[in-house]
Amino acid sequence: QMSANDCEHPPEYWTIHGLWPDKAEECNRTWHFNVTEIKDLLSDMRHSWPDVLHSSLNRTQFWKHEWEKHGTCAATLPVLNSQKKYFGKALELYHHIDLNSCLLKAGIKPSSSYYEMTAIKEALTRFYGVTPKIQCLPPEEGEKAQTIGQIEFCLTKELQLRNCTVQNGESKPMPADLKLGTEELSVCSDTLPTYYPSQVQ
Repeated sequence: QMSANDCEHPPEYWTIHGLWPDKAEECNRTWHFNVTEIKDLLSDMRHSWPDVLHSSLNRTQFWKHEWEKHGTCAATLPVLNSQKKYFGKALELYHHIDLNSCLLKAGIKPSSSYYEMTAIKEALTRFYGVTPKIQCLPPEEGEKAQTIGQIEFCLTKELQLRNCTVQNGESKPMPADLKLGTEELSVCSDTLPTYYPSQVQ
């Protein structure tokens, strides 16, 4: 929906947004992104972590942003303390979690009919043994359904899956640096019908 976007062939599968530490106390903002450090990862990065919004040279703008905002904070963990480790571990977690095949196995696939959010949550919780945080675009004016937009998995510092606990009535909008159209993602409502589109129109 973004006028300047360059998204001619959006991926028809779930991709990575980022690997974010919750509490960023010690971020080294002077540690700049250097694509040569992840050159061995580039083909997997382009597939699993594509930048669908910017047509920047080599499409590295999204990765640069994720490293400078989140990676430099995550690097306080030895297992994530370089660009190669940070991006490599995020890719490894993505392939291990394998959300695409989990949803398919549970019979949850893009459809023109609606899902119940509780059914999606239950399927994911059954599969992973933990509750992820599912985020949606709220219904557009005159519509009744929310649109599934992002599925966030929570991890311990040992990078093991854990429940995503929603703090006291939290429905925190996504950070403003990732807006889809004019709407922001927020935690999905359990009561609204849920649309899982094959492509966001």
